[in-house]
Amino acid sequence: MTRAHARDNGTDRRLLLLVGLVVFAAGVATLVSIRLIDTGDLATQNNITRATTITFLVAVAATVNVRIRIRATTHGVSWTDAATVIGLAVAPVPWVIIATGLGVAITRLIGRLTPIKLAFGVAKEMTLAAAGGLVLIAAGWSWPWSGPISRSLPALVLAYVTVVVLDELLTFPVLAFATGTPIRKRFREQLDLRLASVLARFSVILCTLLILRIDPTFLIVVPPLVLSLHLAYSSRLRYRAEREAWQRLARTTDALNVVDLDRVLTTAVTQATELFSADEVEIELREEALVVRGVGGAITYRGPAGEPSAIEGSVLTNRLEGHDKTVDVGVLRLRFAGPVELSEREQYTLRTFASALCTAVRNAQAYAELARIAEDHAYAATHDALTDLSNRRHLLDEGSAQLTTRHADGVTALVLIDLNHFKEVNDTLGHGAGDQVLIQVAERLRDAARPDDLVARLGGDEFAVLLRGLPAPAVASHRAEALLSALHDPLDVDGMRISVEASGGIAVAPATGGMPELLRRADVAMYQAKRAGQRLATYAPARDTADLSRLTLGGELPRAVADHEFTVNFQPIVDLAGGEVIGAEALARWHHPTHGLIDPLRFLEAVERSGLLPAFAEAILDQALIAAGSWRDAGFDLPVSVNVSPRSLLDARFPGAVLARLRAHDLPPDRLVLELTETLTLSQLDVVDRVLSRLRDSGVRLALDDFGTGYSSLSLLSRIPVHELKIDRSFVTAMETAPEAAAVIRSTLDLGRSLNLTVVAEGVESEPQRRALWELGCAAGQGHLFARPLPAAALLASLQRGHGGRTGALAPALHDAGAVIRLPGRRAGGARTRPNPSAAGDSRQP
Repeated sequence: MTRAHARDNGTDRRLLLLVGLVVFAAGVATLVSIRLIDTGDLATQNNITRATTITFLVAVAATVNVRIRIRATTHGVSWTDAATVIGLAVAPVPWVIIATGLGVAITRLIGRLTPIKLAFGVAKEMTLAAAGGLVLIAAGWSWPWSGPISRSLPALVLAYVTVVVLDELLTFPVLAFATGTPIRKRFREQLDLRLASVLARFSVILCTLLILRIDPTFLIVVPPLVLSLHLAYSSRLRYRAEREAWQRLARTTDALNVVDLDRVLTTAVTQATELFSADEVEIELREEALVVRGVGGAITYRGPAGEPSAIEGSVLTNRLEGHDKTVDVGVLRLRFAGPVELSEREQYTLRTFASALCTAVRNAQAYAELARIAEDHAYAATHDALTDLSNRRHLLDEGSAQLTTRHADGVTALVLIDLNHFKEVNDTLGHGAGDQVLIQVAERLRDAARPDDLVARLGGDEFAVLLRGLPAPAVASHRAEALLSALHDPLDVDGMRISVEASGGIAVAPATGGMPELLRRADVAMYQAKRAGQRLATYAPARDTADLSRLTLGGELPRAVADHEFTVNFQPIVDLAGGEVIGAEALARWHHPTHGLIDPLRFLEAVERSGLLPAFAEAILDQALIAAGSWRDAGFDLPVSVNVSPRSLLDARFPGAVLARLRAHDLPPDRLVLELTETLTLSQLDVVDRVLSRLRDSGVRLALDDFGTGYSSLSLLSRIPVHELKIDRSFVTAMETAPEAAAVIRSTLDLGRSLNLTVVAEGVESEPQRRALWELGCAAGQGHLFARPLPAAALLASLQRGHGGRTGALAPALHDAGAVIRLPGRRAGGARTRPNPSAAGDSRQP
């Protein structure tokens, strides 16, 4: 059983119980009255005549009433109580009770009421007569009325008040139960008019009794008086009802003036229930195939048409159409539990409400369509029509918003991807096939990207992926590799298998310049990858020719070389276990007379383009070898690491120049470590192979710097015979918080063990980092934990001073001498030579 059925059954039971109690009270009053008439000598001709007159008077008073419809129930406000009280004042109470019942029964039978309404109407009036009669008897009323008016008037007032109050107490609960409305609400309605009617009826009662007492012939004026009062009351009641109805209609139509369709329907259903006093209101929209129903000001159903209503009875239907009858948006239905006829005013209100609702629905539908079109336009303005990816505008907007919070959300990076030889697809297979390629590439990039990443098509065959919330900058290269790997498998285009090659550029969000600068840097990196024949390149400021300050510095390079403004600092490389220095990396500096100390990232590109590279490289190499010789003479035989420019490796004379400088300074070749970067040009590795092979065969050691940050790491290892690998500082910095960074370090150490290579960690800045690297099996490291880059003499002084009484040490040992240590992260096997590392200092030199 549904809640509605349970509620209806509960209401019916309460209604029947109340009606039963009233009928029982009336039955008792009837039996007592008959008994008193039979035993009290009241069956006189005079009393019978009076009873007949009262019956006629009650019947007339019950006929003249004002009808009020509440939902499917019609309630009448009559003058029965006035006729009853008049009868109680002039005739014995038992006769009045019986006469009241007969008069009301005659009227109700003529009106063809339902049995329950007939029983309740008769029983209620007889109960009221009995109650009023008991009050008069208790007050000592005498029949016929002959006492002083001043003494009998209070009893008459008390009897009438009892009748009125009891009438209210019996009528409103029954009315509320029958209509399903709150008792309090029903009682408050028209309270002022009901009180005025009570006073008017008592005035009629008092006038009638006074006329009867003075001269009964004057009773002829009572009917016109009653009729006048009745018409005035009816007119007043009807005027107020119409005024309130129009006010409710105005408020309802104003409330419909919204642009949200759901709100329009909810407002219409809940307001129409009260406006038309309906048991249920239903709105059906044809275009949406939607039905909304409401009962008692609440929505009870919202869904597709076809679901039957729980209200059975009469249905009044009105089409939702405009004034011109050309637009039909749906149907408005008013449901009543019983037969109902709307008045002329209610019918006009219904038509007006339906027309206003039709307008509101059409406006809401039009607004929804405009909002949908605006949303489509906004989406189209920020997305690529072919691939449904974000476009350049959306990328710039989202990236700018992201960069404002990058410090809180992690590192932001941009990967720019360009398809190689895409023009050949269009020229050979047509633009339709080219579009299919772009769509499939977009799908693969979208699938390979993470949920927080933003994938965009910038135009043509150029795509971009905004990487957000990275734990460290170095992670961007691995994300970029995953994106490019997603394009490795061939694409299916019209039954053909097409391989796609792509180049990518990575840039990390700059401190200034915002999203446009980030996009420019990624573009620079991508074209660097294309020129170098690589799949992926990371933006390096040293190779960005768009820096105007570097261009101006380039003109001062000849003077700087001639005046020996370039100097070298050294950062020690330390054995992680014991803390002893086992090497040093040479880092070039430019002491400009005006600009002060200039970082190599700003001038190395200019040096390479200026033609001064051989002289610059020889000057730096000379200073590094002189420092190594001075340390050797002082008892510290340390190898020195020097960064090599890729351009130097393309010069066949470079090996001879290096070996000549070693002989000039009387240093063995294995005391020099040349650090190579992953930006070596793979397409020119034949030339590089000959240069490096000669150096290696001569005893010079080779190291691969910044390992893991470029796509070509493994490719270079398969072609270049290096001795050492250097882990980029970004992985060391992020290893404690980023699982990806720790995985790169672990895999690099495993690779070094398997290839019998020394592995050096750059950027070690804390003891936890040092211990974690050592436990993973990393033998050497460099960073600010041990020392910042120092001049050669300062580094020698630090070596001589030592640490903890140990010369040549810059840090305490991780364990006591002779202790047996179990390393949880180190695997057995994989011999390691003594590291001649190259560390990640804060700059690089050729």
